[in-house]
Amino acid sequence: MSASRSLLAASATTHQAPWSLCSPSAGVVDFSSSATMPPERRRTRPSGDQSVEGLQMDQGGRRRAEEPGHLGPARAAAAFEHRPVMLREVLEVLREVPPGLVVDATVGGGGHAAALLAARPDLSVVGLDQDPDALAAARATLAPFGPRVRLLQARFDDRSALEDAVGTEEVVAWCFDLGVSSPQLDRAERGFSYRLAGPLDMRMDPGRPGPTAAELVNEWPPERLAAIFAESGETRLAGRLARAVVAARPLHSTAELAAVVERAVPAGARRRGHPARRVFQALRMAVNDELGALGRALPAALARLAPGGRCVVLSYHSGEDRLVKAVFQEAATGGCRCPSGLPCVCGAVPLVRL
Repeated sequence: MSASRSLLAASATTHQAPWSLCSPSAGVVDFSSSATMPPERRRTRPSGDQSVEGLQMDQGGRRRAEEPGHLGPARAAAAFEHRPVMLREVLEVLREVPPGLVVDATVGGGGHAAALLAARPDLSVVGLDQDPDALAAARATLAPFGPRVRLLQARFDDRSALEDAVGTEEVVAWCFDLGVSSPQLDRAERGFSYRLAGPLDMRMDPGRPGPTAAELVNEWPPERLAAIFAESGETRLAGRLARAVVAARPLHSTAELAAVVERAVPAGARRRGHPARRVFQALRMAVNDELGALGRALPAALARLAPGGRCVVLSYHSGEDRLVKAVFQEAATGGCRCPSGLPCVCGAVPLVRL
């Protein structure tokens, strides 16, 4: 997995026009920057729902972070010390959106949302996330903004939850900050980390029914494991690793899985960090259907974008990056299939400019 991170943005348009690639000084529409920190430590961001201390509760009465097994508001806020990535660039991208509602589809500890609300008093935020502990932290961070914030525990492809939170309101901006968070990795009981011994869980929302990483590791056939190791783990040793995992069954802990992977990887292939990193990444993405959810959520987000609004995506994985670019390209061309260089005659209507 590359250690780079990229920011891509699309601006809604109401007229048919060719998309254009703009420079940061012209409004930051598409660019990337390198990151030197290890990929699994790049950000602090989880997922969940709730609201208290002046924030509105979701209408569905979904689980609160204070339920057994989850941190309370004060502890969660401390555990999710949110230092959002590329904050200056995100604010610049969203600086000129019209007044109205912003959907922070991965609100996490609330870092991007807090900065945006402070910079733009004419905006309000609906924050979505799967992790109840993350939303407890977001409640504390965003409490000073009172009724300008609504928080909801939901994955960003949950259309019914989004309809409950947004209704028919126009959305002037969407923000997606993808991947896993440092606080999730730092809690061994969540099962995300190959460095800490814990259960093979890896669910972003630990309260939802499976599958867990344990189910995938112990029940999937080697061909299916190899496929996700190759696609999401981006490793050429996918088949070898899958066979090693199947041979070692049953596996019950992150430490056991990490040791199996380490033994299966030749010494010469261990130069780019711990060999289990890619396997854990692939399992996490499969457990949470991360690429599938993103592929469903992005087109829906662009369809709900108000004229002049913008959609911003921070990606950390080449699969995410390709998917975002494909969805944005489709929206920017309106799905036009006319020959390149010739006028469009198929009636395609672009939705956005890149």
